[in-house]
Amino acid sequence: MPWKEAKLVIALEPEAASVWCKKLPAEGFIAQKRGGDKLDQSPGTQYIVVDCGGGTIDITVHEVLDGGALKELHKASGNDLGAQTVDKKFKEFLREIFCHGVWDEYERKYPSEVQKMMYDFTVLKQVNEDAQITCPFNLGSLAQRKQKIEKFFETVRGASWNDGSIKISKEKMKSFFIESLNGITESLREILKKDFRIEFILLVGGYAESKILHQHIISQFGRQCKVLCPFRAQEAVVKGAVMFGRNPAVVASRKSAYTYGIEISPRFDESKHKAGKKYKSTTGERCKDVFMKLVEIDEDVGWDKPREYMLWPTEVDQESMSFRFFRTKRKDPLYVYEWGMEEFGSFVVNMPDIKRGMDRQVKLEIRFGFTEMTATATDMDSKSTKSVDLDFMTQW
Repeated sequence: MPWKEAKLVIALEPEAASVWCKKLPAEGFIAQKRGGDKLDQSPGTQYIVVDCGGGTIDITVHEVLDGGALKELHKASGNDLGAQTVDKKFKEFLREIFCHGVWDEYERKYPSEVQKMMYDFTVLKQVNEDAQITCPFNLGSLAQRKQKIEKFFETVRGASWNDGSIKISKEKMKSFFIESLNGITESLREILKKDFRIEFILLVGGYAESKILHQHIISQFGRQCKVLCPFRAQEAVVKGAVMFGRNPAVVASRKSAYTYGIEISPRFDESKHKAGKKYKSTTGERCKDVFMKLVEIDEDVGWDKPREYMLWPTEVDQESMSFRFFRTKRKDPLYVYEWGMEEFGSFVVNMPDIKRGMDRQVKLEIRFGFTEMTATATDMDSKSTKSVDLDFMTQW
């Protein structure tokens, strides 16, 4: 699909939330103090975005540029210690309460009821106080077949039976969060050690609506920077994605997640090429499998700013040129078959006019966009063109 005709725009969640929160007044954030704060939009302002999702915690750093656009200073990273980690701890506690295989049998026989119970727990995660959750009838029935239901609570700390409901103490509720909060804290500390000028920590995503999470981040980092969390933090990503779709240029540049390049076969140079890579062509000795770098990992990549490269045929009568695209986490690989290298795209462009032999060129244009990069190769003689959209952001 030609670049100008592309309709689908994919926004990264931390970016989308950041775009939305830029527009919010002080009243749009949960107040830490009277008067409140809002996200400073002065050029040079740097802040951390913590996207607190169900499965993962994604953290990035943005800087406000002149004109209000955003520059990514630290590519999205994080861990798998999101809200589901808290859910897992809660389930483990229920298994501890309803021992002797009761909880396992309940999970096996009534999965939809377990799902409803976990949904109810999601609401409880938002508060920082004693919690009470209704014990489903079928869970109670299975338990009572073993013993009186009150007996299940005699050997556990932090929970009690309260007339058809499971009452969980505030401290026990907090304990479900410990592993997740420790992971988030460690990730934030690593970023704050770097040479940034962080003024704000912005909490977004459904998990950010938890008071336990919010208060923990304030207690750990509130003296270093202001902690902001919008009301309806879960909606920030969706609303920001709409704004991003209307104006993708609001994110001026990103950090490249990988080193990207193509395979080429330059003339063999014994001072820098391995002897085992040498082969003979009709135009002389060449080196196979050489990696030609297009962009380096952590390099700033401007939105919709093309880069051009000129390439030449390796044979006099060559009628096409193959392009194979590779990526790696390494900065300066030499060959495409080294460790850590992944091929992630390819295409062939025709070069039908061979009259000029080796004196022909193919222009490769790389245009970095939202979460893709578009590669377009053009044979300069025949104007034959081939394009492909390549994944630019996915981690593996």
